[in-house]
Amino acid sequence: MPAASPWPAIHAERGALADDLASLREDQWSTPSLCRGWSVWETLGHMTATAKMTPAKFVLGMFGTGFRFESFTAKNIARETAGTPADTLAEFRSVQGSTSSPPGPVDSWLGETIVHAEDIRRPLGIAHTYPADDVLRVADFYKGSNLLIGTKSRIAGVMLRATDVDWSTGSGPEVTGPMLSLLMAMTGRDVALADLSGDGLATLTEQM
Repeated sequence: MPAASPWPAIHAERGALADDLASLREDQWSTPSLCRGWSVWETLGHMTATAKMTPAKFVLGMFGTGFRFESFTAKNIARETAGTPADTLAEFRSVQGSTSSPPGPVDSWLGETIVHAEDIRRPLGIAHTYPADDVLRVADFYKGSNLLIGTKSRIAGVMLRATDVDWSTGSGPEVTGPMLSLLMAMTGRDVALADLSGDGLATLTEQM
């Protein structure tokens, strides 16, 4: 039986994030996110640009930047943050229900939505409970892939086991902790290591 579409979950999480950011003070928008080099505002700009993207726009945009992905991403962020943070937030709300995306598996956009939402929320001290099934779906998607994020190599040689849901992957010395923190570590967010423990933590830390 084919998996259910992740788009309803993506749309719900975009809306929840927009609501959480609606009352930010102006200075909070410049808070560094967990995406190295990006502020909270810039990370939201990236999410907005992704929600507007299509495969054709992606190819043309990459061509226009000489197929340099970082330059392509920076150009999109600059466009989405050209006004004020309130402008970016309004634009993000306007694409909440979008099903447009760059080329790639649709589960990657659920992953992008959850992980980038945490990239924004954690530095701001905003707690949010994500549906467990959505977090598990993203973790199962990332665990076997090195595409862009490099999760497969990062978690090689250890077993990850969640302490709050029934989920584990890999073999070797164990790393345990909350499922969301495992997901964040899987995607290279070393701040999540503080939530984890186990004999395999040193190995995972070295591979971050």
